[in-house]
Amino acid sequence: MSDDFNLPQLSDGDGFESPESIREGPTSPKSAADLEQVFDVPVVVSAVLGASQMPIGDLLRLGPGTVLELDRKIGEAIDIFVNNRLVARGEVVLVEERLGVTMTEIVKGDH
Repeated sequence: MSDDFNLPQLSDGDGFESPESIREGPTSPKSAADLEQVFDVPVVVSAVLGASQMPIGDLLRLGPGTVLELDRKIGEAIDIFVNNRLVARGEVVLVEERLGVTMTEIVKGDH
């Protein structure tokens, strides 16, 4: 018995679809109803105004009234994260005496 196997060659006319052709194939438009199963999944949304780095000794000396300088300028967009993933940028707004965020840019891709 031989260890060599003769496998048939597949061509485009065989009805075989390679993974590349499946990915490139047409997709049907999605609607909000298609996402209904995930509507109740909780996520963590964070709006980051800025960041600062300092030695632990300086951190321990902070007290009430201390001004902490951040790495952002006034008017610069803030980062909006969902589950620790950057998804958008926005601006801080005041809504009925509470702070809020309005999204001004959706971030696409892996950031």
